[in-house]
Amino acid sequence: MEQPYVYAYPPGTAPPPPQGSGIAGVIVDPRFCAPYPVDLAIVRKMMKLTDGNFVVTDVNGNLLFKVKEPMFGLHDKRILLDGSGSPVLTLREKMVSLHDRWQVFRGGSTEQRDLLYTVKRSSMLQFKTKLDVFLSHNKDEKRCDFRVKGSWFERSCVVYAGESDAIVAQMHKKHTVQSMFLGKDNFSVTVYPNVDYAFIASLVVILDDVNREDRAAAGSS
Repeated sequence: MEQPYVYAYPPGTAPPPPQGSGIAGVIVDPRFCAPYPVDLAIVRKMMKLTDGNFVVTDVNGNLLFKVKEPMFGLHDKRILLDGSGSPVLTLREKMVSLHDRWQVFRGGSTEQRDLLYTVKRSSMLQFKTKLDVFLSHNKDEKRCDFRVKGSWFERSCVVYAGESDAIVAQMHKKHTVQSMFLGKDNFSVTVYPNVDYAFIASLVVILDDVNREDRAAAGSS
């Protein structure tokens, strides 16, 4: 039997957010915002080649999201499904882009009217992960609305509000010998109060995609 997942913080014991970190608010849908910290468990079954190998659960093991990934053709789109299998977000990578840009749309759409936010690398040459997030109304993209910094390899990335030091979510690496043997990559993400956790889940999917592309590029060089 598989060992139970160990979470970063037991329910209700996550550290309080820094002052002002609740400014994220609703980005995807009000049902994904909670007035308390939410721990998400991320499990990637690295040896599985079928849909749904990227799963997000709550502290009780209830399925919150899974990722539908294309098996063939252009791997430029991911769909974030809720626990019932309904599309919540569609993540599309722009294949010709100076800074590796992803656009995130509401539901299963890829229409510009349904664009919620755009994610891109802050620079082309990076030793550690740095992503900038721009909400759809931020047309000039001079200042990011959120930013992601840290080490994906160590699963220690942090999501900040804008260019401030206010944390809205942070990762915690959790692994066991058994999970490594089973080809699973397990870690958790603490989402701070009033922060849209579907939004944070989509950033984790994009981070995973960035990491896989970087590893593929390193392997071909």
